[in-house]
Amino acid sequence: MIHILGIRHHGPGSAKNVKEFLEAVKPDIVLVEGPPEADPLLQWVNHAALKPPVAILVYQPDDPQRSSFYPFAEFSPEWQAIAYARKNNIHVRFMDLPIGHHIALENEKMNKQNEEPPGSAAPSVNNYALNNNEVVEAVAVRKDPISYLAEAAGYDDGEKWWEHMFEHRHNNEQVFDAVTEAMQMLRETFPQKEDRIEQLREAWMRKTIRQAEKELFQNIAVICGAWHAPALVSMPKQKEDNDLLKGLPKVKVECTWIPWTFSRLSYYSGYGAGIESPGWYDHIWNHPTDDGTRWMAKVAKLFRAKQMDTSVAHVIEAVRLAESLAGMRNLYKAGLEELNEATRTVLCNGESILMQLINDELIVSNRIGEVPTEIPKPPLQLDIEKLQKKLRLPPTADGKDYTLDLRKENDLERSIFLHRLQLLDIKWGERQDVSGKGTFKELWRLQWDPELSINIIEKGNWGNTVAEAAEKFVIDKASKADTLSTVTDLLENTIPAELHQAVEECIQRINNLAAASGDVIQLMEVVPGLVQVTRYGSVRKTDADLVLGIINSMLTRICVSLPAACTAVSEEAAQKLLELFFKLNDAVNVLQQTDITTQWQQTLQSIVGAGNTSPMIAGYATRLLADYKLLEGDALVRVFHYAMSAATQPDQAAAWLEGFLKGSGTILLIDNNLWNLVNNWIDTLDEETFTRVLPLLRRTFSSFSAPERKKLGEKVKTGGGGSAAMPVDENNLQEERARQGIPVILQLLGIKS
Repeated sequence: MIHILGIRHHGPGSAKNVKEFLEAVKPDIVLVEGPPEADPLLQWVNHAALKPPVAILVYQPDDPQRSSFYPFAEFSPEWQAIAYARKNNIHVRFMDLPIGHHIALENEKMNKQNEEPPGSAAPSVNNYALNNNEVVEAVAVRKDPISYLAEAAGYDDGEKWWEHMFEHRHNNEQVFDAVTEAMQMLRETFPQKEDRIEQLREAWMRKTIRQAEKELFQNIAVICGAWHAPALVSMPKQKEDNDLLKGLPKVKVECTWIPWTFSRLSYYSGYGAGIESPGWYDHIWNHPTDDGTRWMAKVAKLFRAKQMDTSVAHVIEAVRLAESLAGMRNLYKAGLEELNEATRTVLCNGESILMQLINDELIVSNRIGEVPTEIPKPPLQLDIEKLQKKLRLPPTADGKDYTLDLRKENDLERSIFLHRLQLLDIKWGERQDVSGKGTFKELWRLQWDPELSINIIEKGNWGNTVAEAAEKFVIDKASKADTLSTVTDLLENTIPAELHQAVEECIQRINNLAAASGDVIQLMEVVPGLVQVTRYGSVRKTDADLVLGIINSMLTRICVSLPAACTAVSEEAAQKLLELFFKLNDAVNVLQQTDITTQWQQTLQSIVGAGNTSPMIAGYATRLLADYKLLEGDALVRVFHYAMSAATQPDQAAAWLEGFLKGSGTILLIDNNLWNLVNNWIDTLDEETFTRVLPLLRRTFSSFSAPERKKLGEKVKTGGGGSAAMPVDENNLQEERARQGIPVILQLLGIKS
């Protein structure tokens, strides 16, 4: 006898009905909708270490992105059917169209689309992930047919109707006959659009049932999506199905179990057969008789964990309100909708903002499943799991922060592991910025995503361990890179991963590219990054001398070519060059090597001395010489006076001043001679010229810190200037005119009067 059990994927009511039905009829074989290639994995169901939610990952070994996930929760009817069969030593098989055929058919479809002439529309093809089609998604009509049944029963939502009719009921005698009859009527009234894949799937299911009959199984239980049930009850002739399945293309696939999460079971994640509330479904599966008290206790516990006062009286009142709402709606018990309304009213004081917390933590939940380490897996995945366990970094569905102190051995090993995964583009961890911690602290946020399993399988081609795969991957990437900045970024990320062979390869590649490059701008862009690499030496146990030789070579070429590169440049190019100067000067100071610093200072003097240097660059180079104490006192005043004199075009003078004051205006506070030179220069500008250069000056002064601007404003108000290069006769001071200029100066400094 054949029993067709049409179910709703991931429905606790359907799971309860399936379990009770199997216990009553005691079949000798159970056939479940799923990929036949995964049959060997069914032996692990009921293993103590395999804890749902989990998923079967089926993938094409030579192209892991061509893959599919088949998720299961404890309340999934398919899981309960498999668990029953395994517990009672009953044969159990998957009966859906093999994913090897499915992928091959999709490959053919994509190839045909690629062969279409330009301009023809070709829909994008995603992974075959999450291909357990829900009853509502198998129907290619504009309106969900289930909604017609819901409307007839007075519901405005087909999903809500299904829940109240099949998920929340306790007495479900002959429920599967009713489901099959309802689906048969819907299939006849709303025939689905011609879909070859759906036809092949149902033909293969029928083929599997016939095969079980040939093997003399007498009591066959078939668990499938409700929409497929009528197609398995009324079977066509065997020849029709054989002709339909004849000559199907096929590719080789492999399967494994992977952890899954409740959040990925929800339809919010894009899962076609997803459900709205996996956390709630898990609750009603484990506590089917709960009247809402247990659920409200969970809500109260969550609120208290978030430091929000919630009393027992709140819980009691909320449960009573939910029961009253259920009674008013002619429901035998309160569902999630009623409990949410009661929670919002009683515990949240009518505010909806806290409902998002309940949704994330309880209704959807962040639970992640577990998979035994003994299950056959790709070597790289086994190595990652081994390191996760050794370093005490368990994968979690919610984000978890780790602050690593690189002076501690375990934290240093954690950092190396996470950096290696990052190099492999396995984005489990995201590094966050840490302020004020120097180079000895790292902050990582870790959040596991089931789809990382595909990335791990894909990168397994590079090696069986994380270290081996990351090293080979970086070496290959470095050998193919054709720009200095690309290889320098790669080197910066490789040093913390302690991949010495890959580091040497990157350094060699940088050396070769730098030798062939005559672009001084490109060299300036990469030197600061390389200097940062040398700072890892004390923490990372890395020989910084490997990099210093290249830095010295690059800096020599920069110093030779830079003066010429600073002439005849546009304002936009000068701004970019100014930023590179700023970073390069910091890099030179970090190195603290006398020969390099001397070479850099000589280059700055050449730039300042050249008559055709860009004014902005000349101003900044002058400022750096002043910082190095190579230009000070009267000599600095003379250079400043020349640059800001009336003979210099106002636009050029403003650009020179912007460069000179780059990064800090403190020099104007401590050097009264320079202060008075700026004051006097502004005083010589007529109204039209002042209006033209004002945006440049505002840009200059706006880059100063707030305390600097405040001090400069106070200096303007008090008329502070001390000794001036050009003294002022106080007897001839026109106070009224001076008072009128104060608002202008304050505006110039960006200070409100």
